[in-house]
Amino acid sequence: MAEKIRSKKSSNAEVKVEKKKTEKKVEMVKIGDIGIDVKNPPTEVCNDDKCPYHGHLKIRGRIFQGVVISDKMNKTVVVGWEYLRMIKKLNRYMRCRTKVIAHNPPCINAREGDIVRIAECRPLSKTKSFVVIEVVKRAQ
Repeated sequence: MAEKIRSKKSSNAEVKVEKKKTEKKVEMVKIGDIGIDVKNPPTEVCNDDKCPYHGHLKIRGRIFQGVVISDKMNKTVVVGWEYLRMIKKLNRYMRCRTKVIAHNPPCINAREGDIVRIAECRPLSKTKSFVVIEVVKRAQ
């Protein structure tokens, strides 16, 4: 009779392990919470480890909005925006431009001319410390 009880316990243990495996698969498909309200989260799933939604990249620091100037690099875009700077001596404003290199995950896939939001993250390369978190408006 003791043998029957042991066999039942072993079968229950196998079932529990299978349930855990299926739960992990479901978690990987879900879009991760990046801690920022995003109106247009990505609908596609990517395997990029540097994606804030499907990878392990954490968002921190500043958030900017700008236009994609170039998308010729692999998984990288150049985002730029203009702002006005006051010159006190002349009592006038000067138009300035800023360009930032940002990581472009495959699930977002921003193209040239798109208006995007980028967020600061840890340094991904020598010049890349930002990641695209959403496309506000697609270029036509």
